Amino acid sequence: MSITRTAVGIVGGGPAGLMLSHLLSIAGIDSVVVDHRSRAEIENTVRAGILEADSVRLLVDTGVSDRVRRDGIAHQGIDLRFGGESHPIDFKGLVGESSWLYPQTDVFIDLADARERDGGDVRFGVSGTRVSCGDRPAVFFTDADGISCEVRCDYLVGADGSRSVCRFEIPEVARTHYFREYPFAWFGILASAPKSAPELVYTHSPRGFALISQRTESLQRMYFQCDPDEDVDAWPKDRIWVELQSRVAGADGFRLAEGPISDKAVLRFRSFVAEPMRYGNLLLAGDAAHTVPPTGAKGLNLALADVRVLAEVLERAVRHGDPDALDEYGPRALSRVWKAQHFSYWMTTMLHTLPGATGFDLRRQIGELESVAGSAAGSTYLAEAYTGWPGR
Repeated sequence: MSITRTAVGIVGGGPAGLMLSHLLSIAGIDSVVVDHRSRAEIENTVRAGILEADSVRLLVDTGVSDRVRRDGIAHQGIDLRFGGESHPIDFKGLVGESSWLYPQTDVFIDLADARERDGGDVRFGVSGTRVSCGDRPAVFFTDADGISCEVRCDYLVGADGSRSVCRFEIPEVARTHYFREYPFAWFGILASAPKSAPELVYTHSPRGFALISQRTESLQRMYFQCDPDEDVDAWPKDRIWVELQSRVAGADGFRLAEGPISDKAVLRFRSFVAEPMRYGNLLLAGDAAHTVPPTGAKGLNLALADVRVLAEVLERAVRHGDPDALDEYGPRALSRVWKAQHFSYWMTTMLHTLPGATGFDLRRQIGELESVAGSAAGSTYLAEAYTGWPGR
């Protein structure tokens, strides 16, 4: 067996695990990252990517890459569309910040390149991963070459996604899981077409929610609310476009630019929080600790916010001999997590049609949307939450 000794073992080589490893390296702290997926597999997994302003600054200021500034698309706001009309929410004018369209795949590539460039120990394509916690944590796995490996570490970080194995190392009596399943899903498509609008369009309609998003000048991502058990094969191209066009239709004549559809899938979503996020020398980050509905665009940003705090407290514990600093991690991270859960739930329930909704329910949603779009205070809350609260 190959045995490696390091300060921090990280299970999960997605953006959360790689960013944490990068931040620790800047602080002069060794880490080893393992992931059962190959790098190519992660790179070819299509994921959405709306970055908060602080997430962009984190990538740039820590030397990961300035490609996000060059290739990312700055959004000055969004359009709330309801009653057949679009209502712009001016982020820049309201809170002085923008959000950035930059796919999670590109965030991963930038981080993986940065760790490779800096000589980081990142091991993709491992199998049979299991962990041991306690005073002397360890990660056991078989690497991509078939060699049995053990990574012995002082601290173990579970950044291994929503199906985390690390999360369940916390004894059942010591953990609480908060969970909400939503009674709808998103039918998502990737279409080769020009942009239909300069900003993202969040649509409330009697037929259900729709989101008109973007990828590039010629590739667009669009979603419409559907049943969680919707059959993708029952939706040919023409039916998809008819449904999307009907949801955004209005007296203003707004229409979507159509084109060939290269990908379609049903995306289920839920809200989940695991508490605590620290148990002894085990710490959880990103989707291993929490997931949010995609309506508020918070998932990737929460993961990056987690590890920014985690890197700070680990530096104080490892470099400055202050293990009590780790006590701060959970409360600081969870404060932001629950704000994001509220915002994501609020956006989701305000814009989606709930099963069994009555005329009263639909009219009440319109009243709520008018209160947000027609009020500086309401619009400012949405702008501040969407572009991201200041780090703490």
